[in-house]
Amino acid sequence: MGRVLSTAFCVALLAVAAAAFALTEGAKTSLSPIYGTEIDKVFSPVCNPRICAQRVASIDFKLRSRQTLDVWINDAAGDRVATIVTGQVFAKGRVRLVFTGRGPDGAVLPDGDYSPVVRLDGGHRTIALPNTIQLDTKPPLLRRRPHGLHLLLAPGTPGRPQQVSVAYTLAGHAHGLLFVDGHRVAFTYRQPLTGVVDWNGELAGRPVAAGTYTLELAAQDEAGNRSTPVRVGQVSVRYLELAPVSLHLRPRERFAVRIVLGPARVSWLFAGIHGSSSTRILHLRAPRRRGRYRLYVHSAGHGTSALVSVA
Repeated sequence: MGRVLSTAFCVALLAVAAAAFALTEGAKTSLSPIYGTEIDKVFSPVCNPRICAQRVASIDFKLRSRQTLDVWINDAAGDRVATIVTGQVFAKGRVRLVFTGRGPDGAVLPDGDYSPVVRLDGGHRTIALPNTIQLDTKPPLLRRRPHGLHLLLAPGTPGRPQQVSVAYTLAGHAHGLLFVDGHRVAFTYRQPLTGVVDWNGELAGRPVAAGTYTLELAAQDEAGNRSTPVRVGQVSVRYLELAPVSLHLRPRERFAVRIVLGPARVSWLFAGIHGSSSTRILHLRAPRRRGRYRLYVHSAGHGTSALVSVA
């Protein structure tokens, strides 16, 4: 009889243990009502909307079932500083919310780290999402920049500068930007503390006209804050130049014109005669008749001329 009771007790004990194990495992494997969380890491509510992607932080997640939600924002100390929604019903699926970076009074909150919190009213359950949002409103600082830059840029001329490079140092990680007469021509892919931005004499993929251009440097951080562009100097863009540009000759006098700037090969037209040359000096002869003539030289879409007076 004792053996039967002992066996029955062991069976009952095993059953209780199995039930407890099943409950524990079930709790472990129960799915969170919120999943698929996607939250912006950094943003600036005061950045210029023309240059930054957005002035709010996106808070996206999915619900496994229909829920009534309260969502708010805590600061780094755990204090509630902004309310996103209160008592709002959301269907199963994707929920898209935004954090504007402003408090109840509409003022921009201090720079720092913030965390979204979700309360599911139906289950009286509160979930602090582990995603931190950095609010950053301070533009990056240029620690060192070149001064008095004035360079010659001669696209197409062998042995002359084909691009201008501007080196800089930043106080914090940010993209480097270069502007030419107010037009942005360079934006670094990465955000190093030191970098170099280049300009090849083009705007919107097309060569600029010959002339002098002002270069400015700025920096833009990940949140979209951009520093005020600062002037770093000027660049003279020149394509095709001759020397001399004015000659006084006798009829049939031989003369030479040097190509100071220009591609390796040029074409020319003078007094009804045309030709081409791959040398840096054109050797020509003045016409028989007295008068004023133009020597035209062109190459790669650019041209110039010299005045020839025959007397």
